[in-house]
Amino acid sequence: MRSHRDVSTVLSRAPDGLDAPLVRVEVHLASGLPQFALVGLPETVVRESKERVRSALQTSGFEFPLARITVNLSPADLPKEGGRFDLPIAIGILAANRLIPQQALQKREFYGELSLGGELRETPKLLPALVQGARSGSEMILPEANALEASLVGGCRIKLAQRLSQVVAALNLDKTHGLRGAASVAANVLPAQTVADLADVRGQFAAKRALEIAAAGEHGLLFIGPPGAGKTLLAQRLPGLLPPLSQDEALEVACLESAAGRRPTGGLRRPFRNPQHTASVAALIGGSGLRPGELSLAHQGVLFLDELPEFPRNALEALREPLESGVVVISRLKRTCRFPAQFLLVAAMNPCPCGYAGDVRGRCHCTVEQVARYRNRISGPLVDRIDMHVELLALPAEHLVEGASGELESSAAIAPRVAAARAIQLARQGKLNGRLHAREVAQHCALARDSRGLLTTAIKRLGLSARAYHRVLKLARTCADLCAAPEIRLVDVAEAVNLRALDRPVSQDQPTC
Repeated sequence: MRSHRDVSTVLSRAPDGLDAPLVRVEVHLASGLPQFALVGLPETVVRESKERVRSALQTSGFEFPLARITVNLSPADLPKEGGRFDLPIAIGILAANRLIPQQALQKREFYGELSLGGELRETPKLLPALVQGARSGSEMILPEANALEASLVGGCRIKLAQRLSQVVAALNLDKTHGLRGAASVAANVLPAQTVADLADVRGQFAAKRALEIAAAGEHGLLFIGPPGAGKTLLAQRLPGLLPPLSQDEALEVACLESAAGRRPTGGLRRPFRNPQHTASVAALIGGSGLRPGELSLAHQGVLFLDELPEFPRNALEALREPLESGVVVISRLKRTCRFPAQFLLVAAMNPCPCGYAGDVRGRCHCTVEQVARYRNRISGPLVDRIDMHVELLALPAEHLVEGASGELESSAAIAPRVAAARAIQLARQGKLNGRLHAREVAQHCALARDSRGLLTTAIKRLGLSARAYHRVLKLARTCADLCAAPEIRLVDVAEAVNLRALDRPVSQDQPTC
């Protein structure tokens, strides 16, 4: 006859965006007809764990109890998903059946999907749980296949196992030193990735200068040019100008990748995301299951949107708030998740529907109205939020065949200038120029009288909005910082105004074809 003492509690954590709330896996064995009940708002994958756990226990040499088994995943109102609860449920059944001492479960958390043969398989979305578990001081036991994620979390006690039987043997001795540590597993270390060099790009000096400014102040950038001008090539080289991630930033980026169900890269290289123009709002912002989208996966890195006018209009409009706030908020029924989304936006588009406006061979026959309709696919508020609009021309034949003087400046030569300008900004205001708010712009981007006169003339002629005015000031401040100038100079304001091509009327941009 079983008693009320045939109860065990095993700790684990549920995936909930970047959060990982604690889950108590409570197992009760009672007399009666054999039955396995799983409660606590489990999703389909969790409900199916009953059969995986049964087979894993039997093939690992343990007797599956012929009793009424009730497993409660507490708190009951928190949705549970994934196969990570297989190992906690199996351990809980063994502990309730008195095959594992209860004291061995104290201050330990368990994660892992079980195969029918008792092997522990790689479990997705685990890194946020490991970070939360490390803060609580718990020892965590998880599959050896998750060693890469485990190695990213410093200052914690993590043990890795390949099979359920290994975990049970260690717990019966109440000593897990026989299990492998995360640092001892070297098979999952990824090879170093090469960074694309800006020296590979021929000509396009104005675009290269815009990339340097964008990297130095974290300013959004839009390339406008014909096919083959090098827009994509330039954008792909922007990460090489940015400083590497700090350890805290790298862990945050890895947690976002893990929350999206991706295997974290674990390096200090900044992410570069390039979604196709068919991407939906859910793909960009975040979709079902409260997963982070492309905006959050580009956090602390670069988001490149090629063929910008071809994106769905509602997807482009969804960019507006994250560009200002640096945060994405996803709400689904009673659940809400906040994901960071501080990225450097780089976009590219053709100058007209056919792509050849201004071509000397007269290949373009687009009218001014057609060009205006094409550019109006991007709303004015979104254009206002992109700091720089840079026009690229087709590369001259001599630049292609013979090269151009001064074009071999590499990313390694530009990156120190970018790092120095960023250091000036952080020392002055604690953030990069692209992140300054209106009051901070007035404080740190003051103009001399001659510069104010030039900017006033530009506002009147181009009809700049108040937001565009602040963008020009921040751009001018970054141009001055790249030269280590204490004040914004007239030449900095002129360069900043010239970097906003879409503020000029279409009739001035569109050459006669």
